[in-house]
Amino acid sequence: MTDQLSRNERIKEASRYLRGTLSEGLGDEITGSITEDDQQLVKFHGMYLQDDRDLRGERMRKKMEKAFAFMIRVRISGGVLAPKQWLALDRVARVYANCTMRITTRQTIQLHGIIKFNLRETLQAIDKELLSTIAACGDVNRNVMCNPNPHQSKAHAASLSLARAISDHLEPRTGAYREIWLDGEKIAGEDDDKVVEPIYGKTYLPRKFKIAVAVPPSNDVDVFANDLGFIAIVDAKGEIEGWNVTVGGGLGMTHGEPETYPRAADVMGFCRTEDAVAVAEAVVTVQRDWGDRANRKHARLKYTIDDRGLDAFCAEVERRAGKPLESARPFKFDSTGDRYGWTGGDNGREHLTLFVENGRVLDRAGGARMMTALRRIAEIHDGDIRLTANQNVIIANVAKDKRAAIEALIAEHGFAAGVSALRRNSMACVALPTCGLALAESERYLPDLVTALEQRLAVHDLADDDIVIRMTGCPNGCARPYLAEVGLVGKGPGRYNLYLGAAFDGTRLSKLFAEDLDNDGIIAALDPVLAAYAAERAPGERLGDFVIRAGFVARTENGRDFHTDAGAKRRA
Repeated sequence: MTDQLSRNERIKEASRYLRGTLSEGLGDEITGSITEDDQQLVKFHGMYLQDDRDLRGERMRKKMEKAFAFMIRVRISGGVLAPKQWLALDRVARVYANCTMRITTRQTIQLHGIIKFNLRETLQAIDKELLSTIAACGDVNRNVMCNPNPHQSKAHAASLSLARAISDHLEPRTGAYREIWLDGEKIAGEDDDKVVEPIYGKTYLPRKFKIAVAVPPSNDVDVFANDLGFIAIVDAKGEIEGWNVTVGGGLGMTHGEPETYPRAADVMGFCRTEDAVAVAEAVVTVQRDWGDRANRKHARLKYTIDDRGLDAFCAEVERRAGKPLESARPFKFDSTGDRYGWTGGDNGREHLTLFVENGRVLDRAGGARMMTALRRIAEIHDGDIRLTANQNVIIANVAKDKRAAIEALIAEHGFAAGVSALRRNSMACVALPTCGLALAESERYLPDLVTALEQRLAVHDLADDDIVIRMTGCPNGCARPYLAEVGLVGKGPGRYNLYLGAAFDGTRLSKLFAEDLDNDGIIAALDPVLAAYAAERAPGERLGDFVIRAGFVARTENGRDFHTDAGAKRRA
């Protein structure tokens, strides 16, 4: 079995708990890059080596090295920041990065364009405000998401508490992060993996692992897209009774390889709050021991469950947790979107959700100065700042005497007003020019496509309809396109596959509708679908449900039938 291990497994095993030769590589002034093995290890420290692909051709002609820089992702459980932490990240973005901050689809901040020789200073500035980037990437449990909607404050408090408890419990214990990036001191006893990594061991997990905590009726965290999820079961008084446990979600796949597929999670059972962390550890350790370490494309928990069966997986989780799960409780989601504008809380304070297109916080020349506005708000705000799983920002727990000042700052700096229903339900990954996996544009293209589709929606009298549209530059699914009513996935330069039929509440995957479309092809393929939807939909029927009932695509029942469209008869 050892001979069948993937290359990444050997890199982890030889890394001395994620150290590799990172310290030596940081001191190499000849290159802005690091070794291939260290490029895998640095992910566990919360960063990716990238290069500006817009500049590749020119630099190659001049026989120059690629324009290497690092993307750093911060670990922010539940997406909650103190104003001073926001200000610290804002300063890092302006001093060390590319003068932008990007809110991710996992409720954290990414900073792009940091050169190798500024990495230590950047990490130290982040650490100074009690933030970290450890395990924001890599084969470990990543940033734990939770419902940020402040209008359900009791439930939110419980979900945030659970998200933080799970995140802290599953954080890697290696001292490599502090040793390499911060104080340079090695912790005694780091030769014993039972001491260093009691949960992960020397080789950590077979692949990345994602956890979310949801509070119905809002499924804004897309809980079914995660390896592990906890769905709050709330009593009539608004108190948490416990949590339904979901397992086996994951959206990555590879074009042309049907043995890879996105999968919506299964509901495995119900646990009490006092048992939730133990259940989380049990799920992680079963995946650690059962997951495929030979084929990384088959290494996510979704494949482990499909191979072993949910019943066998559940039995092993119960054995390791030391307590059986109870039967799952009823729950209902109604949407995956955010609530925009002002809402009140039961603590007498108010909360403002602001739209941030594709999560990109910046000052646009001649346009909105969003970065400056949020900096100035953070300077006077005494509540907190929350990042949503839809890449938006909440100015939360606003004192009533601060509301007018915050509104004035928003107006002064040109925040978008009157955003269309389609645009406020849109989401895109970064893709080009920095993501090495991108096959097509995403963040830079989706706004223009939405503008074109807004015109067609207006023609069909659908301008006010909430329709979820998401785009990624590759099939890895970072912006969760397979759980969007309209999903677009990059196939090649300027070309996309179009998926339809996901549920508006995030409980059902989409199906492939059309392949290899350019901009005009996307609009041409969608226009008759939208026309039919406007003319034939039932009262209250969502687009994702309509296209199945009308025969444009078949219903996706599970991950393995994602690539199959038997039964769909109607086509544009």
